[in-house]
Amino acid sequence: MTTPLAEVATSNASLRAFLHGLPGVDRVGADARAAMLGTRSIKTTAKRQAIDLAVRMVDLTTLEGADTPGKVRAMCAKAVRPDPADPSVPSAAAVCVYPDLVATAVQALRGTDVKVASVATAFPSGRSSLEVKVAETRLAVATGAAEVDMVIDRGAFLAGDYLKVFEEIAAVKAACGGAGENGEGGAHLKVILETGELATYDNVRRASWLAMIAGGDFIKTSTGKVSPAATLPVTLIMLEAVRDFARRTGRKIGVKPAGGIRTTKDAIKYLVLVNETAGPDWLTPDLFRLGASSLLNDLLMQRQKMATGRYAGPDYFTLD
Repeated sequence: MTTPLAEVATSNASLRAFLHGLPGVDRVGADARAAMLGTRSIKTTAKRQAIDLAVRMVDLTTLEGADTPGKVRAMCAKAVRPDPADPSVPSAAAVCVYPDLVATAVQALRGTDVKVASVATAFPSGRSSLEVKVAETRLAVATGAAEVDMVIDRGAFLAGDYLKVFEEIAAVKAACGGAGENGEGGAHLKVILETGELATYDNVRRASWLAMIAGGDFIKTSTGKVSPAATLPVTLIMLEAVRDFARRTGRKIGVKPAGGIRTTKDAIKYLVLVNETAGPDWLTPDLFRLGASSLLNDLLMQRQKMATGRYAGPDYFTLD
């Protein structure tokens, strides 16, 4: 951990030495702490504030082969005005779509603060050449994506070819544009680790650090296509990694759990986890997102229940 980060990626051997020199994860301890924090409850005004914050952190997502321009436009309208009957509900953070639908989303969201995100790099498998991954990233950015969600090559990572993974992340970050150090100024890069395939908590910690060293702006748990997707213990480990990385470098990296987060109770558990692990600085859409689709409706239902004392029917809000 004393090696300068600029020297870490000079070879696969140096990357291996650094990543395997990270402190090991106490699996029992991580599970127990996540479970304990998951029992915290907040009520009344604090709960209303937490619900609104969670709405602002949602990346409203559609990543299906049957996606159409009409579906994307409808989702964009919902991201801007989640509840058309209540203008006090804040907008979602972003809409996430495939690269060929970015232009549709950009047009629908013009003039709003909702960002357009796009998956790239042969999502969800990541099994393609670097040239194809870079080209797909450039397509997404050229058509207006403000954020790119890339998937790492889990096969290379699990085989110990850390330098290949590092170089792919760095190349995709460069394709996101921006002239500053680490490409600041272009599209933000979210690096998807697909933690359900990484097998161990130690690998989650190593992949988190690898993604951050290579220039990722966010680290993301999952594609949502593999089970298990986001879990509290895995997100805890990633939050510890961004906290420690910020202490070492001064650079704050975001975290995005995605997949399987469906209820307001789930969302609040993650907000508590963020506050107690990385700290209140991360309680902002700039540094924490929730990758979800069905979650938003539950947040709206709980919000309406707090305002009116009754639940709306399940078909009151639009279905995604």
